[in-house]
Amino acid sequence: MSFMRALAHHLIIGCLILLSGAAVADARLARPRHQTELTASASPQSQALPPKPERGNEPQEGATILKEKTEVVTVTVTVTDPDNRPVTGLGRQHFEVFDDKVKQEIGYFRDEDVPLSLGIVFDVSGSMQGKIDRARDALKAFIQTSHREDDFFLITFNEQPRLVAEFTDSSTLVGKLDLVTPHGNTALIDAVYLGLEKAAQGHHRKRALLLISDGQDNASRYSFGNLRQLLKESDTQIYCIGISEQEIDIPARRLRQAGRLALEEIAQITGGKAFFPRSAEEMEVIISRLAVELRHQYSLGYVPTGVQRDGKWHRIKVRIDPSYGPSCGPNCGLPPVTVRAKEGYYAVP
Repeated sequence: MSFMRALAHHLIIGCLILLSGAAVADARLARPRHQTELTASASPQSQALPPKPERGNEPQEGATILKEKTEVVTVTVTVTDPDNRPVTGLGRQHFEVFDDKVKQEIGYFRDEDVPLSLGIVFDVSGSMQGKIDRARDALKAFIQTSHREDDFFLITFNEQPRLVAEFTDSSTLVGKLDLVTPHGNTALIDAVYLGLEKAAQGHHRKRALLLISDGQDNASRYSFGNLRQLLKESDTQIYCIGISEQEIDIPARRLRQAGRLALEEIAQITGGKAFFPRSAEEMEVIISRLAVELRHQYSLGYVPTGVQRDGKWHRIKVRIDPSYGPSCGPNCGLPPVTVRAKEGYYAVP
């Protein structure tokens, strides 16, 4: 009898060891991914957002974090004249770059037209009723001007964002636009979050988002503070086209103004631009101008010197060298210009 009890005792201990080993293996398999990884692609109709942060502006573990590698900081720069037309033909010697007010040596410079990965973030919420046709026509006109090597993805959003087309050609994307109808609430912030994550997976080094919306939001899980943080961490330019009507009552005007301010800030942080056409004719002009601008940008790169790689936010300032500007005399040949670039980056050690 004592032998049987001893045998049973050993069998029980063996089973417990096996079960504990399996639990450890499962835990290793289920551990969260490192923060710098991107969420795996789901099916086009069910692309999921990263988990919402519980508090503050920092996404929790598992969310997408896009940090600038500080060995080389690259900056996409747009230079426009007083009529908002791109200024082309500038060289490395025309530019100055400052990192936290410390002047940097530009080690990399490029100004040729290169293909890009472009994400379309398209508002199909109920607030776009009566505006959807204008928005769709604008997007079709823009896509027709694309580079033959550009690739696109399309995200539509109402109460939640959906990845409708994943890195395809322009003609396929246009076909998807005819299937959208506006309804439901508006999760604009969540849609931009998803767009930034998807853009980071683009096939080309140059990446941008085109956001078409009225700027209103009433359904997002993320706050604008959360989005602002991710915009600072991203290396994707965002251009916004605000579609709105001339509302009469005061509450509607306030909503329109709040939406406009949100779109302007989203674009400004990333070095893009927000446009607010008031007519079909003005929309055509803006679309043409935007298409030309994306084809005529400068890419600058530098290795930061004289600044600490402390993980903190570093402000970037790009300007035209004053010796080549209007102050250098009538023979300079360079008109007053506006320079746009992303506002800064996080200096990862």
